[in-house]
Amino acid sequence: MLQTSQLLIQLMLYVFLPLWGIAGFVDWCCHRATKIEHTSGLKESLIHSLMGLQMALPILLCLLFKVNVLIMLICIAAWLAHEAVAHYDVHYAAPKRHISLWEMHAHNYLATLPLYMLLLIVVINYPVFIKLISFNWQGEFYFQRMPYAHGGDAYLPYYLSFMAVVCVLPYMEENLRCLRTALQQRKVSA
Repeated sequence: MLQTSQLLIQLMLYVFLPLWGIAGFVDWCCHRATKIEHTSGLKESLIHSLMGLQMALPILLCLLFKVNVLIMLICIAAWLAHEAVAHYDVHYAAPKRHISLWEMHAHNYLATLPLYMLLLIVVINYPVFIKLISFNWQGEFYFQRMPYAHGGDAYLPYYLSFMAVVCVLPYMEENLRCLRTALQQRKVSA
């Protein structure tokens, strides 16, 4: 019988992480539909890529390394930075282009899933969280590889491939499309 922590890890691996990628893809589809390259442009597109990287770092760290105070601090800092950039993103984009109901729903998932995953990491690693908040950090600032792979040896390659298809490649395409349009506009105005 699986322990609660194992069930929570399975929930993150097979529900929350894929759902976050799907929400990112829906968000990209909305950007494409509103022709982001002609409205808010390259700046917003790069903001989206930054937010993806802000979440990719803690996800990879938690999949590859044992969670200690250092990893938990990085996760919290990345989540806080992601929240700040997400607020700036909407503030920047809202006056420049239409944000549809679909995009708002995608943003809801993109904002809440990282928080839920962070909270589950805290629950699963509660003794580490107690060390963090009690400033008992001695011997907690190192990277120790996981003795086993979450989800088995095949999970990480499959997940990274999935994310490459639904997020990395679409957002790279968005960045290139916005860059190409920005360069064309610069050439025309020169």
